[in-house]
Amino acid sequence: MDTLEQLKYPVGRYEKPVNYTEAQRDEWIKNIQELPTKLRHAVAGLSDEQLDTPYREEGWTVRQVVHHVADSHMNAFIRLKLTLTEDKPVIKPYKEDRFARLADTVDAPIALSLTILDALHSRWMLTLNALHDDDFHRIYIHPEYGKEFTIEESIALYSWHSRHHVAHITSLKDRMGW
Repeated sequence: MDTLEQLKYPVGRYEKPVNYTEAQRDEWIKNIQELPTKLRHAVAGLSDEQLDTPYREEGWTVRQVVHHVADSHMNAFIRLKLTLTEDKPVIKPYKEDRFARLADTVDAPIALSLTILDALHSRWMLTLNALHDDDFHRIYIHPEYGKEFTIEESIALYSWHSRHHVAHITSLKDRMGW
């Protein structure tokens, strides 16, 4: 993996699982559950100057990453609820790069998104832990990809997403000696 690839994907690119096991599912749910704590730990003690440092050249700042995770995970939770309450809902995609340039992402204190993530992930876990095996196979349609995704696939993706963005911050801290 070249340097730019490593900076972009510090835990590797997302790879859709070939097989799904209950043990894998439990691990993915655990990763999602742990995200708020791991993200708080990753940003603890960072100054505003550090928060406004991009994790790579032409990448988002640490502040933008924190707010992006909140935006993304809010969307994921709503998609889960839609999938549980509707028959193959078509979800609403969003332009994450444009979200990242809005004032609430560029300028807002990260405490706002960290608080959102604490509450959101508590609710997400209540929902995920109440699912039956059949629920994990429920489907939503992503119109940008023209594909169907199961709840199980979504859990795998957001497990990776959680680790991916925490690693952006921790790898930057390691490189900068913070």
